[in-house]
Amino acid sequence: MERSNPNPRLFFGVAASVVLVDAFTKIMAVDRLMPSRLPREVLGESLRLTLVFNPGAAFGLHLGPYSRWIFTALTVGALVLLWELYRTTRAGDFVRTLALSLVCGGALGNLLDRLKSGRGVVDFIDVGVGSMRWPTFNVADMAVSCGAVLLAIVLWKEDAAAQAAAKVSAPTVVTSGSDAAVQG
Repeated sequence: MERSNPNPRLFFGVAASVVLVDAFTKIMAVDRLMPSRLPREVLGESLRLTLVFNPGAAFGLHLGPYSRWIFTALTVGALVLLWELYRTTRAGDFVRTLALSLVCGGALGNLLDRLKSGRGVVDFIDVGVGSMRWPTFNVADMAVSCGAVLLAIVLWKEDAAAQAAAKVSAPTVVTSGSDAAVQG
């Protein structure tokens, strides 16, 4: 019998782990990396810890004074869509469940930050070389990115399989001379 919530231990376990690790690392970052914007080298200049408060979204996208609430609403909307994708996931579909749980856990981690403080989401992982730096990020961002890539691959494969199945089951038209017959 198919469960209404497929793979709940995996989904909620991974999502909760992402939220907890993200929250813990952000607390540590705020506690240990003040003042903000002061880089601390971990692996030379290629990996640094630099505390930044991001009031916008990914890559510093900012939409003015209402960014916090706009991105909060967008995140809630995305979580609703992701929940629906989870509910339609077949029991035993480990990879799709893992992908969805990573994205949901990361989105929830950053949403909690946004709701907790008007300063913005806590970012602190700083990678790059010299002045060529990737935008500073956090554990939630890593989970969202990895989960989104994995989910895109899973959905692409599902779509390819559905298209292949549709081609196999589609009727074929056989013509010989002036007569046409449909087979299938």
